[in-house]
Amino acid sequence: MASYPDPEDRNELAADCRRCPDLVESRECISWGNGPLDATVVVVGEAPGAGAPDADQWRGGNWTGLAYTSRHSGRRVRDLLAEAGYGGDCYFTNAVKCFPADSEDSNREPTADERANCRPYLRAEIEEVEPAVVVPTGKHATRSVFALDGIELDSFLDAVLEPVSCPTLGTTALPLLHPSYQDVWIPQIGHTEQSYREAIGEQIDGLVGGHRQS
Repeated sequence: MASYPDPEDRNELAADCRRCPDLVESRECISWGNGPLDATVVVVGEAPGAGAPDADQWRGGNWTGLAYTSRHSGRRVRDLLAEAGYGGDCYFTNAVKCFPADSEDSNREPTADERANCRPYLRAEIEEVEPAVVVPTGKHATRSVFALDGIELDSFLDAVLEPVSCPTLGTTALPLLHPSYQDVWIPQIGHTEQSYREAIGEQIDGLVGGHRQS
């Protein structure tokens, strides 16, 4: 099982950011990337959720300031990468760093402008870490990663577990299902939960091997 990240690993790229007025209003704090800056894998989510402020530890990035620290999605993705053998070798971040709230304080999808405003931070993180593999989780995170290299996403489900070269970034993207919906979509891509987990490890192993040989 994955452990809770060290708060000292929080990679704060700016003391404050006010590019998106709606996000400034809805967020509690900016959810920055965390993990080793020489990680083999960069994991990219969509945006922090509302979180659980009363939780003992896994309160979510909107409250902790650390991406992928929610009780559900955060732990699930960290466990998934740990089972693939990369638990201590991942840098976790989001395409959008602030909680996008709807009128009922639940999650909404980040707008195109919000994704574009946050994209320089994501590019800076990937360029700083120089990973062998970037793993976007879900359709919107995948679109954000692809946009950094001018790549269009056609069918997201067809893209899952299919490596895509990102020459401008100097890495390869490996899209995965969003953790909140993977139970629904795993059968649709011809996998069981076990085979899906095994396929992630096999794909990353192959990409890491190729990266180390270059």
